Amino acid sequence: MREIIITCALTGSIHTPSMSPHLPITADEITAAGLGAAEAGAAILHLHARDPETGKPSAEPEHFMGFLPRLKQASAAVLNISTGGSAVMSLDQRLAASKQAAPEMASLNMGTMNFALYPMAERISEWKHDWEKPFLEGSDDLVFKNTPRDIARILTELGRDRGARFEFECYDLSHLYMLRHFADRGLIKAPFFIQFVFGVLGGMGPDPENLTHMVRIADKLFGEDYMFSVLAAGRHQMPLITMSAAMGGHVRVGLEDSLTIARGTLAQSNAEQVAKIRGIVEALGRTVATPDQARAILGLKGADKTAI
Repeated sequence: MREIIITCALTGSIHTPSMSPHLPITADEITAAGLGAAEAGAAILHLHARDPETGKPSAEPEHFMGFLPRLKQASAAVLNISTGGSAVMSLDQRLAASKQAAPEMASLNMGTMNFALYPMAERISEWKHDWEKPFLEGSDDLVFKNTPRDIARILTELGRDRGARFEFECYDLSHLYMLRHFADRGLIKAPFFIQFVFGVLGGMGPDPENLTHMVRIADKLFGEDYMFSVLAAGRHQMPLITMSAAMGGHVRVGLEDSLTIARGTLAQSNAEQVAKIRGIVEALGRTVATPDQARAILGLKGADKTAI
């Protein structure tokens, strides 16, 4: 595929405010970050919310609604709401905003897994908020829960009932087989947009061999009924997504995945990362997809059919 979709994940729920002054926290900051990323070339904005007072990850619909309508009104970008939220949230909490907004897209982690963030705590000496250090250190005993029952519920309540399409986040080989299982059950239909996730402690490592193997197995399981994108954590972000672009895949950047623009240098904005990968993929001969082209490629219902 010549067209390449750039997704930008603006803030996430992994990094904490003490790690970077550029991490968007408030509704105003997330809105500005999203508009900047879209102007730089991101067709899809992958969205989490935070408590504006503390910067803590939030599942509250009111926090999402602080920026969702503004992003929709001021940009053509596809708004993709996370159903992963944070591992400390219940499934009801994680689904609340998406059920209210009925978005075009939602992310879906394809399995239960360890989600270990505790090594990050060792790198911070000064903390802005009391919750940050215990949140990170406690992840050595933390499981992100997405059982087959949970996945079926998300597919039903957001997909069947509200018409959302999914960014299927696959952190390991087993997640591809789980996706095949739900396709066989008839709960999802092609084309599948699979996001290979590398570098999270608890998932697969950021090795190039893992990417080629994931593509090989996805080809075996889905044939021509899927397309893939790649995200990689931290310093592995640009090398792995460049490899994805060279292999015909799509890419994801953003401060959710990496706080840097180069080794040892904090990114000043999400747009800076989008601009960097745009230059790389265009140099490879790929054409950056517009939001409307992304909608056509992914078979989305359209922004006018959301409740945002």
